[in-house]
Amino acid sequence: MKALLMGALLLVLCIPQMGMAGESGALDVPEGAVLLEIRGNITHENALEGAHFDFEMLKDLPQFGFDTSTPWTSGVSYYSGPLIRDLLERVGTHSEVIRVSALNGYEAEIPVSDFYDYDVILALERNGEPMPIREYGPLWVLYPFDQDEALLNEKMRFRAVWQVMRIDALK
Repeated sequence: MKALLMGALLLVLCIPQMGMAGESGALDVPEGAVLLEIRGNITHENALEGAHFDFEMLKDLPQFGFDTSTPWTSGVSYYSGPLIRDLLERVGTHSEVIRVSALNGYEAEIPVSDFYDYDVILALERNGEPMPIREYGPLWVLYPFDQDEALLNEKMRFRAVWQVMRIDALK
């Protein structure tokens, strides 16, 4: 009898997870190390609290890239990764503000309108190579600084968070 009850309990616990894979907008479960966690006001989840992404899941999203210089690096480099607006749409948020948290404890609140006004990416690669932690990686909220003079100010620089580990969809 105990075995039957345990089997029924396991079945009940697994059904919601099984159903996620067949739904429109469902997220895969990461197979590699989780690089990014998105929590808060989202509708598509693949973890107990929010959505988790490994490198391959982020790389499987449509990629966008641009050449730009940054205030923290020398010269112009080519950065690529998913547009943040695409990532937020993938997790199903209608938030107006997100908070981005870095490995070093730095946090920045960014209006979602930035991601529609500019082609802001979650940079995964610099010049075709993954970015190590010591070089602002593995994930970097990056604005196309060289493409619009409106981005060349302190307010926008504070929003370019490197070593990103979590995004919270707030309002």
